[in-house]
Amino acid sequence: MARRTKQEAQETRTQIIDAAELCFFKKGVSHTSLAEIAKTAGVTRGAIYWHFENKGEVLDALLLRAKTPIQHLDEASRADDEPDPLGRLQTMVAEVFRQAERDPSTRRINEIIFHKCEYTDQMCDLREHMRQLRLQSDLKLETALRNAISKGQLPPQLDVLIAARCLHAFVAGMLDLWLLRPEDFSLSERADQLASAVIDMLKNGTALSAGSA
Repeated sequence: MARRTKQEAQETRTQIIDAAELCFFKKGVSHTSLAEIAKTAGVTRGAIYWHFENKGEVLDALLLRAKTPIQHLDEASRADDEPDPLGRLQTMVAEVFRQAERDPSTRRINEIIFHKCEYTDQMCDLREHMRQLRLQSDLKLETALRNAISKGQLPPQLDVLIAARCLHAFVAGMLDLWLLRPEDFSLSERADQLASAVIDMLKNGTALSAGSA
């Protein structure tokens, strides 16, 4: 019986997170109440408070479950025994763009992150958490780029710190722009082209050489 109760609690938690995704996407984080999330999830407010202390924790759980776009990249090509770290990174970049258009949940998550998440005083803990997530992702991207350098796929003089941030900014910026005007082009159809473009920047951008500033 205890095992079943634990399973039911997990199912309720999942219902709440699913409902929060829909509510945050529809109204934005600041304009969504816990009562609205509870109603959408078909649970009581007490059930929400059993799992989460506040709305920030609900959003935090949603983002951790889904992963931000750059978190999908930070796992690419970090293993020392990866024979083609740059190729794997390029594949992952393209997949991030394809998934952003083709998967409805991923698209909603991106909309929430880029356009419907206001870092107010009440959400300061979440803002700090997002800062730390991005820092950790950038550090992992640096490791991936160093791996590519060690395999001879990137120039040894590459400024890894700045290159990782440029990669991050390219992916985040393209998602942001496309979400605002998806009618301009198909992100999934252009995914390979965009991934090739950012890899070309890393391989051939002389301004990304250390000491070029």
